[in-house]
Amino acid sequence: MQSYCSYYQAHIKRPYCWFLVAVLRSFEHVAFDRTIDKNNSIFEFFVPHDTEKYFLEIMAYFQKNGFVENLTQLKNRLK
Repeated sequence: MQSYCSYYQAHIKRPYCWFLVAVLRSFEHVAFDRTIDKNNSIFEFFVPHDTEKYFLEIMAYFQKNGFVENLTQLKNRLK
């Protein structure tokens, strides 16, 4: 049985995109991120179930500080 990651999308304020990506990559295997809509600064995140708690803690910090808006969990688009 194949298990799929949790899937999230969020708007990242443009000046903070590089910072958010660097922070996520400093925590190995927490999430795979990529820009899905460059013009609107929308990122998608594939999050392994084992690291979802940590991902959500990091994103809560970014939301609290105004770097991230509209973090939404969606159906994994690769299913």
